[in-house]
Amino acid sequence: MTTEQVLRNRSENKCELCESANELKVYEVPPQDSSNPDNNILVCTTCLAQIEKKAALDQEHWKCLSTSMWSEVPGVQVVSWRMLNRLRSESWAADLLDMLYLTDEQLAWAKATGDHESDGSVDLHKDCNGAVLQQGDTVVLTKSLDVKGSTLNAKMGTVVKNIRLVPDNTEQIEGKIEGQVIVILTKYVRKQGN
Repeated sequence: MTTEQVLRNRSENKCELCESANELKVYEVPPQDSSNPDNNILVCTTCLAQIEKKAALDQEHWKCLSTSMWSEVPGVQVVSWRMLNRLRSESWAADLLDMLYLTDEQLAWAKATGDHESDGSVDLHKDCNGAVLQQGDTVVLTKSLDVKGSTLNAKMGTVVKNIRLVPDNTEQIEGKIEGQVIVILTKYVRKQGN
């Protein structure tokens, strides 16, 4: 049986954090050995995006931790502790955090990534006006740009369709101009429609 099948059976095909049944994925709780099913949890895409800091924290969504933090699955307990720490400025999260018990080993695991020290802020790709950019958006250049290593000059006002977000750098996107894929700084684009 695969890890995913074990998790689906364990969770009855629901997110182990919020109990949603929509678009479930296996999340390997870092930095533990992912071959052990207890170190993996099944989560919905909403929870996953916020865990991985690809979406802003929705404190209402995370009130589900008042139930899931009592899970006997170590991975669920560790993620619950990390998320409650990110939300600790909310009184309800601080109260839940006071009640949550982790063994010394689990606490060391929970602290290992440093994720709990986060203030809950999320780094998102944003255009020059602060609008959040998504994969596949259409943007307009707000400045003429010379493309390094090329004779291409991307003029101000050029429309770039179907952008790709650079995963490890929120200040960069990729887009195709005149058939050439280039990296563009987000501060030089405006999301179309804004």
